[in-house]
Amino acid sequence: MAPTLAFDVYGTLIDTHGVVGKLTELLGDDGKAQSFSQTWRDKQLEYSFRRGLMQNYENFAVVTRDALNYADQFCQTQFTDAQKSELLAVYRTLPAFHDVESGLTELKNAGCKLFAFSNGSADAVETLLQAAGIREFFDGVVSVDDMKSFKPNPGVYSHFMRESGVTGAEAWLISSNPFDVIGSISAGMNAAWVKRSPNAIFDPWGIEPTTIVSNLTELKSNIID
Repeated sequence: MAPTLAFDVYGTLIDTHGVVGKLTELLGDDGKAQSFSQTWRDKQLEYSFRRGLMQNYENFAVVTRDALNYADQFCQTQFTDAQKSELLAVYRTLPAFHDVESGLTELKNAGCKLFAFSNGSADAVETLLQAAGIREFFDGVVSVDDMKSFKPNPGVYSHFMRESGVTGAEAWLISSNPFDVIGSISAGMNAAWVKRSPNAIFDPWGIEPTTIVSNLTELKSNIID
């Protein structure tokens, strides 16, 4: 029986640094744009962790906006409200990585059930997948928003398994984020770490991914074959 796969969205299917083009347009400097994008992404994740621990939940759009405001101050870019609105609009329609469509096609043809499983709200993820042209591959979207918490809270992985109707032994998380992989394994799932950069480091916690791939086209042979 083919497994059920939960795909992390931001950073795994969707390139969060797809906003660099707009940042370069606004800043006139690709290096500054890359640095701003990384600060924005790092703070976005930090804020989700902190809100989850504090049990002071706001949805991912709010977390993303707050992280943008932090990056604007940290990088001393002084974007106007209109420019920030432009950046947030780009964030809602980021592109998929180049390997996503072919990788998902292989898995779908192999009989896998595919779900998008995200910190983003269901509506935001639906918009993102549609804009990237990959919504058709998924049997459904599962959002942590239903639980009013964020990954890697163990409750959100249990929520995914309930929503998809599978047990941990049948479920795989697919993510480029080590914290997400460790969280899902700790909750009883299998997990594939998508090591998109050769320089990426997996957290040395003594909890290892079930498998490691460099892109989604390697998943089928690592999980099914």
